[in-house]
Amino acid sequence: MTRFALVLLATAVVTVFALLVAAAAGTLARFEGAAYPAVLKRAAIAFAAVLTLAAATTDALAQLLT
Repeated sequence: MTRFALVLLATAVVTVFALLVAAAAGTLARFEGAAYPAVLKRAAIAFAAVLTLAAATTDALAQLLT
């Protein structure tokens, strides 16, 4: 497997995981009775948090491996 394919696959997996976390956060917010704008805001925050965590983890691993 080429390096490009591996990076593309990892990016897809992280994006799908971030979408799942955002959907779960939105669902939980809706169960709490939040309005739809608040649900979207919480889902967006969760999505951004997962992507930020993935970027920080990738940076830390890249520094360890090089």
